[in-house]
Amino acid sequence: MRGYTQLTQEQRYQIYILMKAQHTQSEVAELLGVNKSTISRELRRNSGLRGYRPQQAQRFCLHRREQKASPRIEPKTWVRVERLLHEEWSPEQISGRLQSEYGLCVSIEWIYQHVLADKQSGGCLYKYLRCQKQRKKRYGVYSYRGQIPGQVSIEQRPAIVDKRSRYGDWELDTVIGKNHQQALVTLVERKSRLALIAKVIRKTAENVSDAIVRLLSTLKPWVHTLTSDNGREFARHIDIAKALNAQFYFAHPYASWERGLNENTNGLIRQYFPKKHDFTTITERQVEHVMDNTITAPENALALKHPMRYFSGLGQRLH
Repeated sequence: MRGYTQLTQEQRYQIYILMKAQHTQSEVAELLGVNKSTISRELRRNSGLRGYRPQQAQRFCLHRREQKASPRIEPKTWVRVERLLHEEWSPEQISGRLQSEYGLCVSIEWIYQHVLADKQSGGCLYKYLRCQKQRKKRYGVYSYRGQIPGQVSIEQRPAIVDKRSRYGDWELDTVIGKNHQQALVTLVERKSRLALIAKVIRKTAENVSDAIVRLLSTLKPWVHTLTSDNGREFARHIDIAKALNAQFYFAHPYASWERGLNENTNGLIRQYFPKKHDFTTITERQVEHVMDNTITAPENALALKHPMRYFSGLGQRLH
């Protein structure tokens, strides 16, 4: 059986002409290739005081369609979305929060589209998004930095790390300040999403290694592997691994997705300290504030539960 399709405006003109030529409804239906009940219903529902006219019939049809169509997402839901955007939540986090706590299915793409529509109408929601710039595609051959002695490739990392089935697998990176002055050392645990941050005056291998060991010293039972990029600041990886009794691995050059969780966390941190921010003005209290907001920022993969709950037995600050 032929599937049902609504009449087009062209077909309505044909109906008008054929009816003016004194054709019966059955004849009109046969000529248009539709059921005669379709013609009967069209004439009954879309005729006006002056009889059946194609333009008027099309307007009637579109009006009924608009009246029946209800918005997929209710206005009160968008109010929640906008409130969370103002609180510097990412669309990924908002989508997870709405699904987990309210049972509302609002996709990440819908939230971005809402922000875009707001921007085009003169709104400012886009200013609260973490990523403000388009990504630039790399072309040509990469110039790899000098190899760090004793590196162990991520290819040799145990497969269990990719499964996120245990606690204790960490990703490492640094966030650099304006003019490369001072930096933040960032660590994220892959399963719990626990994020730890420490400020270093200079991004030297010694300062970075000391910061990593200090951040994780009270968490040694939950430190199995460490994975970083190929930055020279991780040159003392052997010392770090020995101090924490862990294995240290390096991701492939220019393969940030291999440490995707850490990269995402750095994006959250950049909301507070943009690339042009002077890191020499950052206080320890500000670092604590950012770390608190980052580690409590709900991730949809965690069903929005505080990641610190996995390490609640420590009973002390972790920085």
